[in-house]
Amino acid sequence: MDLRSVIDRRRALQLGGLAGAAAILAACSSSGSDRASRAATTTPGASGASGSGGTEIPEETAGPFPGDGSNGVDVLGASGIVRSDITSSFGSASGVAQGVPLAIELTVVDPSAGGRALAGAAVYVWHCDRDGNYSMYSDAAVDENYLRGVQPADADGKVRFTSIFPAAYPGRWPHIHFEIYPDVAKAATASGLIRTSQLALPEAACREVYATSGYGPSLANLTRTPIDRDMVFSDGYSLQMAKVSGSPGAGYTASLNVPV
Repeated sequence: MDLRSVIDRRRALQLGGLAGAAAILAACSSSGSDRASRAATTTPGASGASGSGGTEIPEETAGPFPGDGSNGVDVLGASGIVRSDITSSFGSASGVAQGVPLAIELTVVDPSAGGRALAGAAVYVWHCDRDGNYSMYSDAAVDENYLRGVQPADADGKVRFTSIFPAAYPGRWPHIHFEIYPDVAKAATASGLIRTSQLALPEAACREVYATSGYGPSLANLTRTPIDRDMVFSDGYSLQMAKVSGSPGAGYTASLNVPV
């Protein structure tokens, strides 16, 4: 899946320097001029070091299943996308994603302003289901839009989504995608993108979940692709590894500070 996605910004820099990366991104980016201009101006270092004196979460590929209009499928402008519970589909779709419950808690802050909370920033999250399928794209879930949602950050920069623990599919370490926009109105038109990144899930929690019924080959896939060989996290993931607590019976909470 993500192995067929475009080379991410950091890997592009390693392969061909800044000029080569620009050429690769130009060839692989969407046709939307706004998205292209955002990609050209969002260039944090591979280590996550911010030029403004803070530490920012790394920019990552959105992968081939973003649903943000960059590759033809757009859920961001749909009525119902702003929600906290993303386990079920909305609109004309009616599917519900099954799996071990997972609460996703992200706190969006500005490190250049002493960690000031970015109240009102819109966070769009999406991830695969327990079978490794992405709604709106995978054949088994093409008519669904579950496991996708947008929320505005509260006064403390926090958002919380109710979801399910995602699968480990071939070639990728278990992860959750997210995009940060200035506000909900900007998110609806996929404009003003601040950051695209991915959250990594810790191995211990993954092994607990994947030992339960319904997760099929996830445990084997986890073993085949260690995080240090993952196409996104292999160059470092210290700012992207979530803190996870809970149990398969009670459900889990994954929390991550997101400095942008």
